[in-house]
Order: sequence, then structure tokens, then C-alpha cells
Amino acid sequence: MESKSKAAVDLQKEIFLGGLRGQRPVIPSEVSALRKLAERKLSAPSFDYLDGSAGRHHTNLNNQQAFHHWQILPTMLNDVSVRNIGTNLFGAKFSSPFFLCPIGVLELAHPQADLAVARACESTGVPLMISSQASTPIENIAGQMPTTPTFFQLYWSKSEELVASFLSRAERSGCLAIVVTLDTTLLGWRTKDLDHAYLPFLYGRGLAQYISDPVFQRLVRQEPPRAEPPPKTTLTLIRSLWRMASNFPGSTLQNFRTRSTLAAIRKFIEIYMNPALEWHDLNRLREMTNLPLILKGIQHPDDARKAIDAGVDGVVISNHGGRQIDGAVSSLNALTLCKEVVGDQIPMLFDSGVRSGSDAYKALALGAQMVGIGRPYAYALAVAGELGVRALMENFQAELELTMALSGCKNLTEIDKSKLHYRSH
Repeated sequence: MESKSKAAVDLQKEIFLGGLRGQRPVIPSEVSALRKLAERKLSAPSFDYLDGSAGRHHTNLNNQQAFHHWQILPTMLNDVSVRNIGTNLFGAKFSSPFFLCPIGVLELAHPQADLAVARACESTGVPLMISSQASTPIENIAGQMPTTPTFFQLYWSKSEELVASFLSRAERSGCLAIVVTLDTTLLGWRTKDLDHAYLPFLYGRGLAQYISDPVFQRLVRQEPPRAEPPPKTTLTLIRSLWRMASNFPGSTLQNFRTRSTLAAIRKFIEIYMNPALEWHDLNRLREMTNLPLILKGIQHPDDARKAIDAGVDGVVISNHGGRQIDGAVSSLNALTLCKEVVGDQIPMLFDSGVRSGSDAYKALALGAQMVGIGRPYAYALAVAGELGVRALMENFQAELELTMALSGCKNLTEIDKSKLHYRSH
């Protein structure tokens, strides 16, 4: 694949020359400033759903603070006049080691949601992990990325028939691999969402993969009518039902009258989590697809060993950005533990807590082959749509390139643990 990443020096020049014409960057280059802009732009429930963490948010804090303990140890007088931040995975070439993590319900951030993100990915060559909880069907998202690889992130539901349908759709859409999320068989204790009493799925949001799926549609039609006492009619309830109806295919008025949206939401809630899964179940998943299987949510080195024994094709070292367990080990520390077990046997991808190109450098030095960006691109989407996401990825790529060169490396293969110093305090 031809490199689409913009050279760091060219991006700097573009920004500084733009300043002479009175132009400022589309988004701030520092993620904390971008986060503040996104918070001002979005409603509190929307922002908190995208930004929030489990419990007291300690795991999210651990994720970010872990990077401070690993300090870059540069070496001088290395020829870094020609630089390359490209990498390879499963036979595909990538212009940088970044990927965008699967984030559900992106319609909370921007009306164009996943489509805007996909277009930004296509223009920068950054692969996207398409979420099971996307606001847009997988086919439409992948269609925006004809030359840039996509992955499909799977929430393994209780309906194996639905899982098989999702996997088939991912194959037909040209996805490079299936990323199975293991850490969300139950929803974490997300305090901000609880305080708002807000779960977007109950409003029909983030369900595009389901309502566009023929198997799910059939499961909804087969659902027997329920004799439930009607809820007390309030203005809030009417507004909620109308919002649900507008998020489903067909006539909003017809959906509102028949309450068909409620049946679909009930079916989704009933089947989308499966806490009964065990390691031996991976054999059934392997039978459903020929695509490489990547397990996302690996944190314990014992699980890394089990993943290798199960014959999977890769792992993502991740704690879901701190959204599932409060007080869990940082994802970066989990990466160092799992690297001792995995070595070079299978690719290790990484996410959770990455807020800069220098963070990505440290993750690569500690054994990650590719590095995922999560919340920051949701902030960028909220602030400036497609252009914001594109600018964010260009910034991350440029900072990684400069950090690599200034530390004495001309390509990713030269980045290793010897380029870091650990400071415990």
C-alpha cells in the first residue's frame, strides 16, 4: 500500500506557513485541550458516555500515568535523514503503526459518525477497527475505505447464528481480521452513565450492525408478543420512544405506533452479552470464519499463553480504556508482562491510554506491533468531524516520526526496550 502518512517536517511547515496567513490548526495538537473542546460541544450524557470510565476512573488514570514511568533514552549521531514508520501485519502493509480502536455509538459525537471516521482513515492510511456497536452498518463503513484495511471488532453474543452472520458480513466487506473483544461479557460499573441514567442502546443508538442484519431481523420477528403492563406515559417517555423510532429503518411514525423498535431493543439487550464463554469456545468461532482471529482485552500473561495455545493469530493488550474494571493494572504494564510470554510468536497490538506519538513510541519499544488510538479521535470527531479525525492522525504520525528520529531510530524495527529507561517514582 502506498504511504499516505504525511512527513512530519512537511506537516510542521504546512502549519507554520498557515500561521502566516492567519490560519490555525483544525484541532489543538494537545489532546487535553481537544478533550475540553469536545466536552463543551457535546451534551453531558453524550460526552460522558464517550469519555467515561469504570468506577472512580482509576484504571483510565493508571493507563496514562504508566507512560510517565517509561522515559525515552535517546542516542545521538545516527543518520535519520530518511525515516519510515511503516509496518506489516497479516500480509498487509501499513504506512504507520497506528489503528483506530472500535468505539461504539459515534453518532453521539457527530452526525456522520463512523462514515466521517472511515473517510479520515482512508485519507491517512490508518486502519479502522469497525465496532459491533457502530452507528453505521459495516458494509457502508468499509465502502469508504477501498484502499485502507479494516478490522471487524466482534462482541460475541448469545446467538451463534448472529455471530456467524456478522463474521460473514465482515468477510464480504473485505476485513483483514476479526478482533474478538473478551473484556465486555458484562457491562462495567460506569458511574457517569449511571448518574445520567443513560444507556444509548436503549434509545436505538449504536445498533446499526444489528438492525441491518437479516438474522437479527428474523430473531426480532420471531419474538413472541409480551403481555407487559404499559409504562406510565410521560413527555420524557414519548420523546424517548420517538427518538428510538427515528433510529430504525422505515417510517418513524409507523415504528412509533407499532413499538417495533422496543422489540428490537429488547432482543439486543437479551443476546448481546455472553458471560458464559470459555477458552474452548474459540474452536467454534474458528469454524465460522477463515479470517485471522485476534483476541482483544488480554491483560494477564497466563491469558496470553492460553491465547497462543488456542492458536489465535494475534492479541490486543487492552483494558478497554479503563471502562470495565476500576483499579485494574495499566495496559502498558500488562504489555510488559505479556511480552515475556508471547515474545515474537504472534503479533501483539496495544491500546488504552495512548495520548501522543511519544506514548506510541514507548508502547512499540515495549513490544507492541501496532498501537491503537481511542478516545482522542472521538474528541476530534466531536470538534471538527472528518477533518478533525484526519488532523489528529496526522499529528500522531508526525510526533511518532519525530520522536523516533530524535531518539536515534530511522524505522520501527530499531525501536526497542534499550531506548527506554524505567523510573519507578
